[in-house]
Amino acid sequence: MEIKKVGVLGAGTMGAGIAQVSIEAGYSVVLVDVVPEIVEGAINRLDKAWAKAVEKGKVTEEAVADYKAKLIKSTDIHDLNDVDIVIEAVVENIDIKKKVQKQLGELCKTDTILATNTSALSITEIAAATNRPERVVGMHFFNPVPVMKLVEVIPGVVTTDDVTQAVIELAKKIGKEPVLAKESPGFIVNRILVPYMNEAANVFYEGIATAEEIDKAMKLGAGMPMGPLALADMVGIDVVLAVCDFFFKEFADSKYRPSLAFRQKVRAGHLGKKTGRGFYDYSN
Repeated sequence: MEIKKVGVLGAGTMGAGIAQVSIEAGYSVVLVDVVPEIVEGAINRLDKAWAKAVEKGKVTEEAVADYKAKLIKSTDIHDLNDVDIVIEAVVENIDIKKKVQKQLGELCKTDTILATNTSALSITEIAAATNRPERVVGMHFFNPVPVMKLVEVIPGVVTTDDVTQAVIELAKKIGKEPVLAKESPGFIVNRILVPYMNEAANVFYEGIATAEEIDKAMKLGAGMPMGPLALADMVGIDVVLAVCDFFFKEFADSKYRPSLAFRQKVRAGHLGKKTGRGFYDYSN
């Protein structure tokens, strides 16, 4: 099927980024979030990103005017009723994702693809909540979306090949490098990356080294561009903990047990950069 109009549900950091790359690739985009302030925040971020691109000579003012003409903002999920694909980017909670995907299945065209931007959750379980599980697929984007090239494409158990292929082609057209992954908790990247961050948090919790020393060691000794605890702060410690909990539940293996350092940080409200404090202090 040919995709011409893209819907994005969820206008947070990920949703705004997905909308941006889709518009820049020439697609008309409907960006929806039930919270008006979040929608306006997304529009402001897009305006700033495009203004900066004009300032640097990367795009013309005419191109930006065309981008803005392709964007429809809304707080009503029903405005997604005529899109060819909805990329859902709501909070990483399977019950919420199942609820909104069920709604989308009821209001979208019968041939609309329902994609979910999840970093670890079961595509099959999310799909089963809809009236069209064969048209549900995972599209795992990485933050920041305009910069990161990878998109993991994850079909569920009953996702049809034509839906998977359409999403792969869409990813390419918006300038991404799609990688096909079999459904499994964490898919490829997070299956490897989250246990790495979790073990670093265990080293921190046990007092073996400070956060600075742990990150410095991994950058200088393993060639990592960013230390694991700084990365956890950037991702959001609450998000990392949720994925750890999901792995521990799904695999029933003690090697995936979440670090108590993550639990303590979340209980204290120290979620990383987004709250101004995590393993590091960002308040200054």
